[in-house]
Amino acid sequence: MSFGLPSVKVKPEHVGNVKIREGPYGVPDPFVAGVGAARPKLGTVHPLEASERNYHLNEEKMNMAMLRNIQGLHAPLKLTMEKKFCSKVGRLPFLPSSNLQMEVLTGRYLDIGFEDILNPRDLSEVGVQPHAVMERSFGLL
Repeated sequence: MSFGLPSVKVKPEHVGNVKIREGPYGVPDPFVAGVGAARPKLGTVHPLEASERNYHLNEEKMNMAMLRNIQGLHAPLKLTMEKKFCSKVGRLPFLPSSNLQMEVLTGRYLDIGFEDILNPRDLSEVGVQPHAVMERSFGLL
């Protein structure tokens, strides 16, 4: 039974995707779209940024090539197998893993980075319920 009154439910005025409005210089306005919306369009800021992003991969390739030239094919294969095995070490999902074995194999345990100083897992204030995490990993939740 309708008496011709407007619906109480809120309906969108227009249906469709909302476009991110760009500012006067073709860059999305961070006050409207958020800071994250502007980042994908910008690309690289500095020529060394792409090199730094792939630094560890390039260093590993160089070390493997040098190891192969010095000791033969078996040494890089053995090191690659050890890295593969230590990456498959399983722990319960709610326990933090330091990945010390992988850091020793790659040599990163000697580096002090941003995550070592300002973001240690020991000082994390996020507490999780172990049973809920396990049930979610098994697909029960």
